[in-house]
Amino acid sequence: MTAVRPWDVFTSAEAEIRAMVADPRWQALSPPDRAHVLATRILVTPDGDRWLFGAHARWHLHDPADGRWLLAPPPRGTWARQVHHPAAVLPDEVIPRGSDFHAEPGSTQAFIGPDVAESLTERVRVLLRASGLKSELDYPLTAFDDIFASDVPSTVAAVWGTIMWCAYAPAFDGNERLITVFGEYLRRPLPGDEWVRWLPAPPLLDLATLVAERLRAGKPRAALRLAAVMADTAQILLSDTRFRPRALALLTMVEPMLRHSGIDDAHVDEETLRQAWLRRCPARLCRATFAESDPAAHFSHAVYDLVDALRFAPKPPAAAAVLLADLSDSRGVLPALLDHRLRRAYEGLRQAGLTGTSARERTEPDGFPVQGRPGGVSTAPAPVLEIAPPDRGSTAAVLGAAYAVGLAWGGLTGARVPERGLAGQAALVRKIIHERDDRHTGHTQSTNTDISP
Repeated sequence: MTAVRPWDVFTSAEAEIRAMVADPRWQALSPPDRAHVLATRILVTPDGDRWLFGAHARWHLHDPADGRWLLAPPPRGTWARQVHHPAAVLPDEVIPRGSDFHAEPGSTQAFIGPDVAESLTERVRVLLRASGLKSELDYPLTAFDDIFASDVPSTVAAVWGTIMWCAYAPAFDGNERLITVFGEYLRRPLPGDEWVRWLPAPPLLDLATLVAERLRAGKPRAALRLAAVMADTAQILLSDTRFRPRALALLTMVEPMLRHSGIDDAHVDEETLRQAWLRRCPARLCRATFAESDPAAHFSHAVYDLVDALRFAPKPPAAAAVLLADLSDSRGVLPALLDHRLRRAYEGLRQAGLTGTSARERTEPDGFPVQGRPGGVSTAPAPVLEIAPPDRGSTAAVLGAAYAVGLAWGGLTGARVPERGLAGQAALVRKIIHERDDRHTGHTQSTNTDISP
């Protein structure tokens, strides 16, 4: 007999609002009317928290201190009642437009544990081999020169850059074949160690730079070849949900170059080209490009994913606060970006002197942990709450979400993520380091790792 999931008030409310937004009549409603409809469907939990399922098909939590609505996954399974909230005080940014409810679902899982499918890796290897045969004179390396040797053609960098840009969280097993196939082209060993490679997420500007340089040099055919390599790589990555949302977004940006000759020939400046690409991205995929267009929103969504990935914990906000405590926040701006539950848990750690445990360091030599001095890197987790995912897939989801938060924080504030990961992430890695890699013919996620639209 098939198990039936127990009824949940948040799931029920979510389904009702999804149906309303999907109704063609929603688009005909004025913003005040949409706010009025939503205001009658706000949920209140026994602790007084008010919850709204709104923009980006995500839950928002009302902050009683200042009236803001902040992204936050709800406490599913908790009793709640429906109340009426003043529609006039619902800000526009929490009202669904409609297109934002059609975002592509993805996964928060890192590439630590669950392998990339062999078929995907093989297709990338074939594309990479063909790209490596190009001449560096025709395709000079104008970006990613910190990764690749000077005699590597930019077509190879286009494959790498696409993989890293499309990854939700580019943290990989040290022996992940999708990464090791690049070995002969690398300038130096990748960040991390033999178990985990904590790789940087490149900005879209780096990909645009490869193409724009060829346009400036009067080589439009070479520029088209680079765009085609990016499109081919993104097309291959679509089969893995850890890449899919951003791969789709990138395809919508670069494919018009291939279909309409000369459409970007005037965009010889990389920033101009980047902006042209971003304008092509449809509204339903805009969340995949927040790292480029709205770093603050990108960070908020990453924190949402982290708390959601931790829903196995007795108190997900408290568990998330332990991982957030690793972020460097010398200016004290982080608490104001958190919902009041997270903020309360984080402030408790801060008062105990347990925040900034990893990322405020200066390391010697570059990127390696230094123990036993003030401000040095600590690879030990804060001794306040043990995070114990129930299985390897859940661990990979937390690792991916936590690393994505670290990268998003860096994009927002300029803080650097240590080459061997933040302390909480390193502690989770040590828990699964003895387990063999999983074998996957495809990467289909269970509900505990999905990012729902």
